[in-house]
Amino acid sequence: MDYTTQMDAARKGIVTPEMKAAAAKEEMDVKELMELMAKGQAIIPANKRHTSLSPAAIGSRLKTKINVNLGISRDCKDMDVEVAKVNSAVAMGAESIMDLSSYGDTRTFRRRLTSECPAIIGTVPIYDAVVYYHKPLKEITSQEWLDIVKMHAEDGVDFMTIHCGINRETAGKFKRNKRLTNIVSRGGSIIFAWMEMTGEENPFYEHYDEILDICREYDITMSLGDACRPGCLKDASDISQIEELITLGELTKRAWEKDVQVMVEGPGHMPLDQIAANMKIQQTICQGAPFYVLGPLVTDVAPGYDHITAAIGGAVAAAYGASFLCYVTPAEHLRLPDLEDVKEGIIASRIAAHAADVAKGIKGAVDWDNRMSEARKKLDWEGMFELSIDPEKARRYRASAKPEKEDTCSMCGNFCAVKNMNRILDGEIVNIYDE
Repeated sequence: MDYTTQMDAARKGIVTPEMKAAAAKEEMDVKELMELMAKGQAIIPANKRHTSLSPAAIGSRLKTKINVNLGISRDCKDMDVEVAKVNSAVAMGAESIMDLSSYGDTRTFRRRLTSECPAIIGTVPIYDAVVYYHKPLKEITSQEWLDIVKMHAEDGVDFMTIHCGINRETAGKFKRNKRLTNIVSRGGSIIFAWMEMTGEENPFYEHYDEILDICREYDITMSLGDACRPGCLKDASDISQIEELITLGELTKRAWEKDVQVMVEGPGHMPLDQIAANMKIQQTICQGAPFYVLGPLVTDVAPGYDHITAAIGGAVAAAYGASFLCYVTPAEHLRLPDLEDVKEGIIASRIAAHAADVAKGIKGAVDWDNRMSEARKKLDWEGMFELSIDPEKARRYRASAKPEKEDTCSMCGNFCAVKNMNRILDGEIVNIYDE
């Protein structure tokens, strides 16, 4: 077929195998999905070299997807442990894995992911450049930053977070408008420091067209990184965040001109009452490009429970237009998440995504809830377990406190409203204390 990227194919009216697979998952006509993709309102991250990929679409009128961050670090460098997290995440329904490795042989791990993992794979080239070149930050050249982007493309990653919105102009405004927590984005802080030390323009901004050419060649989705995302409630919706978003809106248009798929990254920490407005602002400035949010975390005071603060914000964000939720684990702000943390983070994020899909009226979303309610009405415990977002935990909780009678639970026993209503409506006598 004569096309370069999924967006190019959509604009030419060519139905790709990836479109067919993604549309089937959405229970959507492939032509409808193609129309969204042609406008940039939906994407299918699918590097031509990621042959094990099970394609999924992200964007407007689609099911909310979730991403799981993991990777090797100096303090936790066991590759097999990280692969176990990947496998667990995929089994629990995560559509995307983002490799944030920052130590050791990152390329071997990355290639293992793209050769074995069916989920969408994302990376942040800025991190890897620091590891790969193994020299002082200020000595990395503009060309070396770009070479890492090319390397990740060759390795088969489906999307890359590129921190190109924080150029020298936006960095200057950041310095003039003081923040409580400065820049909390790892990639953003690295490229800001590099610009400060070298006096040069952000190479990802300066050579943006070259990066787009790489993305077009391999069909990589550009994930426009939010270097100035707020790291606390006080910094939310400030000048630095909005200034960068304006730049990202301009860069979105430039990517679309080259048929490169785009999603835009967003906050961060944010008060609950600001989330809906931020979603609308992004949709307007970036013309409906899918929004990828970290949380948002709606309070700063819950270390150990930030999977909950993020799920609250994520549900609101997705209900008002975000397409892609980056999970947050209980370990956020504290340590690298272990396998149990990963599970807790995924479940919380999936709950948020599903709640938003129900609110948005996504096809089939509420049917799942209705099936669960039907099983509850029938006191069909096995049916309830099977329909649970986490069947293992549901079974474990019931088994931990076995009721006297199997048709009740240890909370209500003979006082069970469901049981008693079923009986009285069937014309039976209800004798709670005598049973």
